[in-house]
Amino acid sequence: MNKTELVERIAVSADISKTNAARILDAFTETVAATMANGDKLSLIGFGTFETRQRNARIGRNPQTGKEINIPAANVPVFKAGKALKDAVN
Repeated sequence: MNKTELVERIAVSADISKTNAARILDAFTETVAATMANGDKLSLIGFGTFETRQRNARIGRNPQTGKEINIPAANVPVFKAGKALKDAVN
């Protein structure tokens, strides 16, 4: 499923226009990104939790040359599925 298909499904299930559904989806994704950029966690009970985790700096290898390269530390986004979502998938 892509964004267009998701917007269509949201519009049908919420009985709203596709334009409004697209605006709601955009607002949701922007809010999640901004929350995570601030280092905060966003929990949706039953669905899951969006958060960031610190990945430490490490030494890797260039697979073409075998030369060692330094990989800097980074914050990475993480999603942990909630119980209701896990149950719905299984």
